[in-house]
Amino acid sequence: MVDSAPNMKLTMVSSLVMIILSISSLGSASLQVGFYSSTCPSAEAIVRRAVNKAISLNPGIGAGLIRTHFHDCFVRGCDGSVLLASTPGNPPAERDNFINNPSLRGFEVIEDAKSQLESACPHTVSCADIIAFAARDSALKLGGINYDVPSGRRDGRVSIGDEVPQNVPAPTFNVDQLVGNFARKGLSADEMVTLSGAHSIGVSHCSSFSKRLYSFNDTYTQDPSMDPSYAAWLKTKCPQPPSNTDPTVALDAATPIRLDNKYYKGVINHRGLLTSDQTLWSSESTRQMVISNANYNHNYNYNYKYNNNNNGASNWAVKFAMAMVHMGSIDVLTGSDGEIRTDCSFVNRQ
Repeated sequence: MVDSAPNMKLTMVSSLVMIILSISSLGSASLQVGFYSSTCPSAEAIVRRAVNKAISLNPGIGAGLIRTHFHDCFVRGCDGSVLLASTPGNPPAERDNFINNPSLRGFEVIEDAKSQLESACPHTVSCADIIAFAARDSALKLGGINYDVPSGRRDGRVSIGDEVPQNVPAPTFNVDQLVGNFARKGLSADEMVTLSGAHSIGVSHCSSFSKRLYSFNDTYTQDPSMDPSYAAWLKTKCPQPPSNTDPTVALDAATPIRLDNKYYKGVINHRGLLTSDQTLWSSESTRQMVISNANYNHNYNYNYKYNNNNNGASNWAVKFAMAMVHMGSIDVLTGSDGEIRTDCSFVNRQ
């Protein structure tokens, strides 16, 4: 179980984030905070209750909901297409691509919230907005990070699984590949490093990193950038390929169910689980960003003005919130585009 009451430090961070993000300029101009204030005033509260209930029973759901928001926005924009189920006669949907299935989690939480919303405010709240709200509520529940979510997204009607590998960064990516991938979505290198902090929670299948343990390259059997003691521990959890099993391990062994900046300290100590984690430290272009987010350097110049006497963990939390808002505005459908699904798994009947 996760303690639902953030400590004093996290409460302070939440307040700071709410103040900074009370202006929603980071979101798309067509999105707005409080979009449902008149049409469905209880919308965000309903989603938050569903998320809190699910995470109280299983903290891992929170990591899954944040990741679902990320995977939704990186394929066709933040349009809820990741929620659509595959249907006979059509190509497999995004959620059934090998990158998303079985790793994405929390679909049942979105459906629970949607069912309640359809009872309270029929045909009003989009599935895409529910995902964005649920990701924010997960960050609050697991890390005390709170922020306003500009809303007004509408749902897409197309979901193609083959588009997932073309858009979602792979766990084997190096920094150049990561920067390029995020840049194509309008996100900066600093935002990429900041959003990587979501790997403070959740798990990864051994198959996503086992090559680092057993068959790195022609010179090294084991990735020399990985702490040897950490690699030895991972080998007790992950069998050498080929194997009939594919267990999971925590992305951040230090605080696996707390969204915080310990992830960056692990990367500095060569305990980044995925290649895409450790490369943030190995590359000189992102190393200073990691140092700052780990709270080892208070003088790092962020891309925005944020002057206070709080520590780097607070700085990272604020940056994370701002990056989540920015990510949530990628290629959104608004106005009369798309639709408001009545069931998040299926498009509406025409």
